[in-house]
Amino acid sequence: MVDIHQHLLFGIDDGSKSLEQSVAMVQMAMEDGITHVVATPHANDRYSYDRARNEGLLQQIREALPPDVAAAMTLGLGCDFHLNFENTEDARVHKRRYTINEKEYLLIELPDIGISNRIDEILYNLRIGGMTPILTHPERNVTLQRTPGKLQEWVANGLLLQVTAGSVLGTFGHTAESLAWSLLKQNSVHFIATDAHDLERRTPTMSIARRSIAERLGEDTATRLCVTNPMAVFEGNPLPEQPVQDAEPDEPEDKPSLWKRIFSR
Repeated sequence: MVDIHQHLLFGIDDGSKSLEQSVAMVQMAMEDGITHVVATPHANDRYSYDRARNEGLLQQIREALPPDVAAAMTLGLGCDFHLNFENTEDARVHKRRYTINEKEYLLIELPDIGISNRIDEILYNLRIGGMTPILTHPERNVTLQRTPGKLQEWVANGLLLQVTAGSVLGTFGHTAESLAWSLLKQNSVHFIATDAHDLERRTPTMSIARRSIAERLGEDTATRLCVTNPMAVFEGNPLPEQPVQDAEPDEPEDKPSLWKRIFSR
């Protein structure tokens, strides 16, 4: 499996607290069947993002891994990119500062409550700037839980969605679990990831979530979400052809949005 969202770097956000914990997280991921991990520290108003510093921390983790773990695991770097004005403007100038392995895919995080009325414009600007946004854990966003039709619309227009493994299993509450499964059944999800922060509560594991998806939606779906699609992101390749989304947006627009127009070209 390939995990494109993990707060693995130590001492820089609310994830790992030490080099030892980071090494243990990589080992736990390996034992769960994960072979590739993207370290994705926050990039927001609280936690500044310095790619050179983060590369150094990631290299420290690589060098501290036991030989068997180092041989089995491939680590990459991205970030959990908060959609605010300063970040978006900086990303337009420094197009690969925040993306996964300095390629085209960018994990984006919305505020927990509320969504900017400029969201379509922001997504459009990222796209024409050469980045492919992946919206992280939308099932946990209070506003989107109340208006899931917006997610269906965004996916229909080309936005990619990443659901947290814990949400599939109910770790983040019934509402997040319900929306996660609704999106999965609609073929609106492109990736499952751990969003791991530690070794106890938000762990770097996803095999149980993968098994649950395989049991309910089939092994092909589970493999696509946990292996094939995230590997394409890790390597910076286009995603393979995806199944058609089953549901239509609840409130179709009278005219195409900026976001839709860029994907219609």
